[in-house]
Amino acid sequence: MMPNNYFQFKQFTIKQDQCAMKVCTDACLFGAVVAGSGLPITSCLDIGTGTGLLSLMFAQQNKYVIIDAVEMDASAAEQAKENVAASPWADRIHVFHEDIVNFNAGKKYDCIISNPPFFEDDLLSPDNAKNNAKHHSSLSLIRLLQVVQKQLATGGYFAVLLPFHRVDYFIDEALRFGLHLYRQVSVKQTPRHSFFRGILFFGHDKMVPQKNEIIIKDKENQYNVEFATLLKEYYLYL
Repeated sequence: MMPNNYFQFKQFTIKQDQCAMKVCTDACLFGAVVAGSGLPITSCLDIGTGTGLLSLMFAQQNKYVIIDAVEMDASAAEQAKENVAASPWADRIHVFHEDIVNFNAGKKYDCIISNPPFFEDDLLSPDNAKNNAKHHSSLSLIRLLQVVQKQLATGGYFAVLLPFHRVDYFIDEALRFGLHLYRQVSVKQTPRHSFFRGILFFGHDKMVPQKNEIIIKDKENQYNVEFATLLKEYYLYL
């Protein structure tokens, strides 16, 4: 399904040979859920853009949004710039090679999205680039929340993809920063598996959160209807 050095979508291509973290199914699902949320958005901040995948998915579905995509790894930032430049939305996505902690565009954002590349308390890889991409060595979840608190506009929302075992912890910590959960999507690989990812939406206003689940594949190892519906605008063979 996925070549090693690139991933071909219907409307854009992701080259990924310079990025530690490759395109994966859960990141694509996250992008589709967030991009298809239907919320009114004009400005978006993509924290840790990597290949630029989320920004490109978001730009495809939201034709008026202007996106600032920030990536601290130099090689990944260059690859994101290349992927964006080759896309139909190069005029609406701006890639910055910068540490998000120091990034200041002089504005606040209607929407902040992040597939935060950290799996705190999990085993570290011997690959330093992959560690920085997957773990808290370069940015912690708390620092992410600090950035969101500073950059999110009143009435805006923040969406994040997390390993499922970090979900409850993150919801509790987000409250300390005045961010309330309003939607949670729990993700399973198949009906037989446990939840392995959580897609969380936060805003400034307190509300009763909506909760649902998505199972990627059915018992016959075929994509579930809900998953296929979400990804059909992106995947070549759906």
